[in-house]
Amino acid sequence: MDDRTLSDLLRRFGLSDKEIDTYLTLLEHGEAKASTVADAAGVSKRYVYSVSESLADRGFVEVHDHVVPTTIRANPPDEVIDRLRSDVDSIRPALEERFSRVERETEQFEVVKSRVTVIKRIRSLVDDAESELTLSIPAKRLPEIRDSLVAAVERGVLVLLVVSDVDEPPDVDGVASVVRTWSEAMPTLLTVDSDVGVIAPPELLRRSDSDRQAIVFAQEQLAPVIVGSFLGNYWPAAAEVATVEPAALPVEYENFRQTVFQATVHLRSGTTLTATVAGRSTADETETEVTGRVVGVKQGMVEPTNNEFPVQHSLAIETADGTVTVGGKGAFVEDIEADLVRLDAE
Repeated sequence: MDDRTLSDLLRRFGLSDKEIDTYLTLLEHGEAKASTVADAAGVSKRYVYSVSESLADRGFVEVHDHVVPTTIRANPPDEVIDRLRSDVDSIRPALEERFSRVERETEQFEVVKSRVTVIKRIRSLVDDAESELTLSIPAKRLPEIRDSLVAAVERGVLVLLVVSDVDEPPDVDGVASVVRTWSEAMPTLLTVDSDVGVIAPPELLRRSDSDRQAIVFAQEQLAPVIVGSFLGNYWPAAAEVATVEPAALPVEYENFRQTVFQATVHLRSGTTLTATVAGRSTADETETEVTGRVVGVKQGMVEPTNNEFPVQHSLAIETADGTVTVGGKGAFVEDIEADLVRLDAE
């Protein structure tokens, strides 16, 4: 390697031209007085002292100022390389964290112009659903994601589905926990696990030549807003056409809407239910666990609905200390915010 290439590489580590000249001179001498280095590098003696202190701080040299005259020794290259490698390794986690943070931010929204791509994204997100999804989709597009929806229901995902733009009754056997239909066209709205989803205008999925665009999002703050709009604006306008059979008891859920749905269909089938709730008091945020008979539900998923606002889903549980109300994540009207609920037949 020639001197120019070596100097370029050292410059990448933040060394100035004078620092490089001083360091290379010291490498050739091993150890030398400041005056010797000054003459060889073409700098002043005072500058050599200043540069040597800077090089010493970064592990390139050692300054022996306890002797007279002061001498400067170049550290063995292996030590210098090990020090540089250690510095690089130490900053790697911080660099990777910042890089991944930017990646996450840039990936929060994706604009999609193709109907085929929108369906592909919907199918992929449904395949990844773990606990809950809400979806509105035109009847003509339902067959393209049918298998994914059936698989989601079979693995225990709560699926609330509106089939829009309906001319004749669609085949909805097994595709959702609750299916509603609407004769009107409506936007395609998908949320999965209150985390990711898709928003697409009606024209994009109705016509192959549409110039409209869809948005695929991955943002925890946005998904609950979309769920609220879905349950508050579109779900009540559609007509219920199918509901799955209740799950075999006992069951245990972290997803609270799934808990309320299962409690509702079990109670309506005549089952006497008990619930064990682990969560916290909404009054003082203390951890709590209660067990008792489920004596009531507030919900807007299954007809007849009885909730007082679109996202209200709660249980009333009769305990030894009286009746308490239980809500899901972010509950404030109810007595308890639940993290986990176990339902069983009494």
